[in-house]
Amino acid sequence: MVDNRYATALVIACVLSILATVYLSVAVGTQHWYQYSSPTVRGEGNISDLRSLYEEFMDGEFDEKTYSDTLFRLNGTVGLWWRCVLVPANAPWYKDPDVKMVLECRSFSLPQQFTPKYKEPGNHNSGEDMLRTYLWRCQFLLPLVSLGLVVLAGLTGLCACLCRSLTPTLGIGVLHLLAGLCTLATVCCYLAGMDLLHRVSMLPDKVDGSLGWSLYLALISSPLHMMAAALLVWAARSHSQNYYRMTAYRVA
Repeated sequence: MVDNRYATALVIACVLSILATVYLSVAVGTQHWYQYSSPTVRGEGNISDLRSLYEEFMDGEFDEKTYSDTLFRLNGTVGLWWRCVLVPANAPWYKDPDVKMVLECRSFSLPQQFTPKYKEPGNHNSGEDMLRTYLWRCQFLLPLVSLGLVVLAGLTGLCACLCRSLTPTLGIGVLHLLAGLCTLATVCCYLAGMDLLHRVSMLPDKVDGSLGWSLYLALISSPLHMMAAALLVWAARSHSQNYYRMTAYRVA
C-alpha cells in the first residue's frame, strides 16, 4: 500500500513533469527566443537593399553575417532551429502603408548547427570563436538531452507502475533534476551567445532586441522539472524510511 501523501506527491510530480515537457517541446519547436524591432523603411534605395538581403536570406548560402543583418533589419526572430523575418506578403515592397506582413522562416539544418562561429561574422579569415561556437552547439544539444532524460524517466516510471514498486522513484527524481538543469543551461547558453553576437555585430540604429515568449517557456519548464524532482525524491526517501521502520518494528 502507498500512503496517500506519497500518492498525492507522485500525482503532482507527474502533472508538473508533463507541463514542463510540453513547455520545453513548444519552446524548442518555435522561433520566438529572441526578436528584433526595426524601424519602417523609407526610400527606394533602402527598399532595394532589404529585398536583396531577403533574397540572400531565403535562397543564398548559409552565412552568419548575412542572416544576422537580415534579422536586424527585417524585424527578425530567431530560435534554436528557426530564423524568420517579417516581410510584405506581396510585391512591390512597402508601397502600401497598410501592406500585410507575413513571417518567412528558414530552418537551421543539422550541419549548420555545427558550423563554426568566427570572431568577425562572415570573415572566415578572422579565426574561429571557440566560445560562441560551443555555446551555440550546447544551446541546441542540451534541450534534446533534457527531453531524452524526461522520456527515460517516463519509461522508468511506467515500468515501476506495472511492477507496483516505488523503488525507482528516487532515480526518476534525479533524472528530472538533470533535465531541469539542462534546460536552465540551455537558456544561459542562448543568452550568453546572443550577448556575444551583439558585441561583434553591432545592432543598426533604432533597432531594438528583446527576449521572446519561447525563451520564457523554456525558462519556466526548468523550475517545473526541479519541483517534480523534489517531490519524487521526497516521496522515495520518506517511503523508504517508513518501510525500514515498519520492517524493524515487525522484527522486534
